[in-house]
Amino acid sequence: MKIAIVGDTHVGMRGDSLHFHNHYRKFYENVLFPNLREMGVSTIIQLGDLFDRRKYINFNTLHLSKQYFFNPMKELGLDFITLLGNHDIFFKNTLEVNSTELVLREFDNIRIVSSPKTMEFGGVKIDLIPWICDDNEQEVMDFINNSTSQICMGHFELAGFEMDRGNICHEGMDRSVLAKYDIVLSGHFHHKSSSGNIHYVGTPGEMTWSDYNDKRGYHIFDTETRELTFIENPYKMFHKVIYNDEHETLDTVKSKDFSRYFNSILKVIVAKKIDPYLFDVFMDKLYKSQPHEISVVEDFTDYTQISDEDVIDQADDTMTTLSKYVDGLQIDLDKEKLKTYMREVYVEAQSRV
Repeated sequence: MKIAIVGDTHVGMRGDSLHFHNHYRKFYENVLFPNLREMGVSTIIQLGDLFDRRKYINFNTLHLSKQYFFNPMKELGLDFITLLGNHDIFFKNTLEVNSTELVLREFDNIRIVSSPKTMEFGGVKIDLIPWICDDNEQEVMDFINNSTSQICMGHFELAGFEMDRGNICHEGMDRSVLAKYDIVLSGHFHHKSSSGNIHYVGTPGEMTWSDYNDKRGYHIFDTETRELTFIENPYKMFHKVIYNDEHETLDTVKSKDFSRYFNSILKVIVAKKIDPYLFDVFMDKLYKSQPHEISVVEDFTDYTQISDEDVIDQADDTMTTLSKYVDGLQIDLDKEKLKTYMREVYVEAQSRV
């Protein structure tokens, strides 16, 4: 049996942004659902953080997500199993009050995992474990210790894994707790990574600049062969565009096709600007492609010794900049804890944008 594995979706991300709704709609309508129909896959397991906001649901977000996500799944006859993640719960110490159970009661094809349980798929037993908090920690530990399953799927915060690319978690649960399983698939961290028996599946699409050029998509898990196949999301939200008019003319600038940047977020890296008029024409053409947002970076001083790719790489995302800043501080504090705290504040702030 083949099962679609989908990571954190964070429906309503970035302050219920319509641009992100439209971005994810393209993925679900043009990639995920058509592919599942073609492959004959009838079950999706979503590994937590289905919704983004912990405290409330935006009515338009609920309306739109039903249009492009929940209603199509029901119409296609897809069985949707979702684990409660830390963003789905109102209180941090209990899963009792959660958005998923409150707003999706009308869908009889949706099963919500609010406590650890074992389900059978194609004759294979799989443990499903929601977010671990104070209220259920002992229950989860007892469940894991008594389980005979070889496969586990959950929403785990494990130390030693990258939360975002290059940003390692140092405060999470020890991975040895899950050592008894042959395969562990997890949501929570947005960067796709694997180490030993543990696989973080990543998110279906990009959410912040930390995700730039980091592969996103979903997986197909074959219960018979135990193969995990990654299917990449071809749609990118974040783009870095290098500007260098050393060999450009008015005709070459006017002939550029920027249609792929529609509804996207752009960072224009100015490596060399000889003719201000050409730059204005370039930017005007970019704006006409109707991106959601454009920012310009012009603080590179010596371009002669570095390649275009190096220039783009130096335009760091916010979390990388913050991490570098903390590393450079002369303070008698645990810098890893400070970086973890700053990341949590940054993610919370992004959800309110």
